[in-house]
Amino acid sequence: MRRLAVLRHDLPASLVVFLVAVPLSLGIALASGAPIVAGLIAAVVGGVVAGALGGSPLQVSGPAAGLTVLMAETITTFGWQVTCLITVLAGALQVLLGLSRVARAALAISPAIVHGMLAGIGVTIVLGQLHVILGGKAQSSALDNLAELPRQLVEHHGAATLIGVLALAILLIWPKLPAVVRKVPGPLAAITVATGVSVLAGLTLPRVELPGDLLQIRFAPELPSGGWADLAVAVVTIALIASVESLLSAVAVDKLHNGPRGNLNRELIGQGAANMASGALGGLPVTGVIVRSSTNVAAGAKTRASAVLHGVWVLVFVVALAGLLKSIPLAALAGLLVHVGVKLVNPGHLKQVLRHGDLPLYLVTVAGVVGFDLLTGVVAGVVLAVLLMLRRTVWSGIHIEQRGDECRVVVEGVLTFLSVPRLSKVLATVPAGSKVTLELVVDYLDHAAFESITTWQQAHERAGGTVTIDEIGHPWFGKGTEGRPTVRRTAANRTMPRWLAPWSAWQAADLPLPEQRTHRGATEFQRRAAPLLKETLGKLAHAQQPHTLFITCGDSRIVPNLITTSGPGDLFTIRNIGNLVPAEQADPSMNAAVEFAVGVLGVREIVVCGHSSCGAMGALADGAPPGTALAEWMTHAQPSKKRSGPVTLDGDRPSREPDRLALHNVLQQLDHLRQYPLVADAEERGKLVLSGLYFDVGEAQVYLADPARGAFVSAETPAMTAPTPSRG
Repeated sequence: MRRLAVLRHDLPASLVVFLVAVPLSLGIALASGAPIVAGLIAAVVGGVVAGALGGSPLQVSGPAAGLTVLMAETITTFGWQVTCLITVLAGALQVLLGLSRVARAALAISPAIVHGMLAGIGVTIVLGQLHVILGGKAQSSALDNLAELPRQLVEHHGAATLIGVLALAILLIWPKLPAVVRKVPGPLAAITVATGVSVLAGLTLPRVELPGDLLQIRFAPELPSGGWADLAVAVVTIALIASVESLLSAVAVDKLHNGPRGNLNRELIGQGAANMASGALGGLPVTGVIVRSSTNVAAGAKTRASAVLHGVWVLVFVVALAGLLKSIPLAALAGLLVHVGVKLVNPGHLKQVLRHGDLPLYLVTVAGVVGFDLLTGVVAGVVLAVLLMLRRTVWSGIHIEQRGDECRVVVEGVLTFLSVPRLSKVLATVPAGSKVTLELVVDYLDHAAFESITTWQQAHERAGGTVTIDEIGHPWFGKGTEGRPTVRRTAANRTMPRWLAPWSAWQAADLPLPEQRTHRGATEFQRRAAPLLKETLGKLAHAQQPHTLFITCGDSRIVPNLITTSGPGDLFTIRNIGNLVPAEQADPSMNAAVEFAVGVLGVREIVVCGHSSCGAMGALADGAPPGTALAEWMTHAQPSKKRSGPVTLDGDRPSREPDRLALHNVLQQLDHLRQYPLVADAEERGKLVLSGLYFDVGEAQVYLADPARGAFVSAETPAMTAPTPSRG
């Protein structure tokens, strides 16, 4: 079966990739300033060695445009033979990195830096190869190429310009041609047509130069005479960049197919072995190449055999048809490289970077690559990424709100020594003698920040002002004031959110009067909750569509939306003493509420919720004071007291009589609801579900009623799911 897959899928795919690889390999060698044949050697070795040993089965490796700038600088600095040694050593370093199983660490580099690196390389390639198309020669740097470009544009343009523009034009229009024509790879078509035109027209222009006998090539690596520190930097740089490009390409290839996922550590070992072989044979460095790899997947490859075979075809072509290569004009290859360079500046990547707020990383990396060199650009991007990470990690939102003689200073985020200068600047604007509330919503507060706040507080109070420290969350400042500061985030106790915590937990000590607490609670809502809820409440402004009628006790400890994880517009709530449902005609208020919820709002569920330590059930058990309104109201609960048989709570009967009555009461009120004709009809038609809940206040535990068994089961029990009404 494997041989059949190779014949049916991998063999045709390898031929397609081979046709794409040959012109790209030649063009990359040209742009790198290396011997032209070095690109072909890298293509052969990348296909055979990396294809056989790598961990990404469908990735195709070879010389990459991403290393052209760096290789040009390396060749200029060290010469070609020492560069071959650098490639071998870089490959050995890659093997060590793969064996140490740190391949995934390379993925920590921000995608914005990688995209910026590719864009910078693309800009550099375009600026250099435009000179070749225009009949000149590329300068030593991107800035020199940019400076010389206006003069090059106005000079006389000969045959080279014609051929370069022709190749570029073919590449631009190729994707718009019929699918039958596009079966031939665009790069192959562009180089073939441009070469054919130049030969038939008898044009005299620079062409590819190859040794007389390719099989007798000798590019043995050579030791340098000195400069070992610079050589070591070059080795590490090439190894890291080649590794990152290969690993990112492997990850991208995995997203293009449904076959086995790549082993990144093995892929790094395979890439290292290929670079050692390529450098030893006189080839360029090898990386995984997304252009060839995506072509491989699109052509239907199923196994690594396609990548290996593509390398074999390149070798056969070079040996058997070297004469054809010598006919290719350098301007045609330059046109191909301009096209490749433009594609490296991917607008889609730029949009993605913009969405994630990483444009500074992208721009700094591009500027560094174009203005200096690839290593400088990448390092600049990494340094900026680290600085931005630190800024985001220690960010503190500090602002001041002033109303008359009162000031409110809000500090949010992480408050460390890095935030002290800005904190001091804001606090310095607080008017002397004013009444200040310092609101701390911080995840961490270090010693320097604590001292800064304490010093300012003392100075402000000496000047006649007052300072109230209002901490939301863990009491970082309060602990420090008590002389036992919290020094680690992990040691900070979990605190209840302000919108959930009772007033006694955060404001009762300062505001003993209930009306003061209500006012402050309303202010807290307006400041914090209202902006978050405005959109939701805006949609509910003119109509409500609750899904549940929730009947529960008036007890202050029961918060329906909290224990059901619901929000505004979800529950139509009725609260009374003991969560009772009187007979239909006994209580007009309940009758009207049920009629409105079921008949008008069309709720799909009615829930009756009882709870532990219920005062009404205590009155039912012991008897309410005679002659009181409570005694009259509790007559509606007498049927609950008369129910027989045990009702269990997770298999056990509650020890207290009021709690046992509370369980019976929930089931009894569900029976009362079924005596309402509107409810009974909706339930019979499958339009309505009746459910019972019991909330254990002390344990913060919700139980769901199972009337058939006379039991309540913990809501955490997986098998206990609420029934749903039909949609008929």
